Amino acid sequence: MTEPIVVGIDGSDESDRALRWAAAEAVLRGRPLHIVHALESWPYKAPLFMPAETTERMTRAGRRLLRAARERVQERRPRLEVTTALVEEEPTQALHDQSDKAFELVVGSRGRGGFASMLLGSTSLRMATRSAVPVVIVRGDASDRGEIVAGVDLLRDAGAVLDYAFDAAALRGARLRVVHAWQTLGTLIEAGYAVDAEQIERDLRAQVAEACEPLRAKYPRVDVVDEIVLEHPVTALSHASRNARLLVVGAHQRRWNAPQLGSVGHGVIHHARCPVAVVPST
Repeated sequence: MTEPIVVGIDGSDESDRALRWAAAEAVLRGRPLHIVHALESWPYKAPLFMPAETTERMTRAGRRLLRAARERVQERRPRLEVTTALVEEEPTQALHDQSDKAFELVVGSRGRGGFASMLLGSTSLRMATRSAVPVVIVRGDASDRGEIVAGVDLLRDAGAVLDYAFDAAALRGARLRVVHAWQTLGTLIEAGYAVDAEQIERDLRAQVAEACEPLRAKYPRVDVVDEIVLEHPVTALSHASRNARLLVVGAHQRRWNAPQLGSVGHGVIHHARCPVAVVPST
């Protein structure tokens, strides 16, 4: 398997956690690890306004950062194939280019220069929005225990999300919890409309089971539970993430075949308590 796990680092604590998660993921999937550090490109593009020693110092610091990261990984995982790249480009573009042919991209929840009050770094959010490969945002407590949780939207094609989630659960020997949350039904009930909530829930559960059926056959050893929750999807998935080792949500295709992150995806990656995998539809 030549498609690597790509991880972006910047020396922050968050990127260190992303590096550890990515290295473990690479070993688990039998894939190489590719570590990327992006140098801010404007000093290199405006040499008249930036002393040469400044750009040289930035380059040396970037190389030291990558070398130290590679050594830390190989000290713990000596058999893992590790490569590095120092890129003179804005972080989002650098990670996009470096992960173009990757299996997945791993980033920290917030990097250097971010304010403590920010829930999610701009680079992480942009990559989750625009990447053509799955993006894992390592936030919260990255544990090797707990369930894999998949949030599915029955109005859209959930195939890519479920495929990634089943595969992740099988690799880890973990239970898979498939969650579909529907706030509309709860709103109708609260408003006093006469609805057969039990029948609607049975119908939704049947639709989730139908979506999972092909993958149950492909991954017969994965213990799967489905959960229909009558509340806002962000609330339901954020709550489920408290006991999860990984939360999987989808990005969908819009104009020009560009992956886009909907409001639920935005909310989930801001509030989840565990790493979040954002999977573009195929």
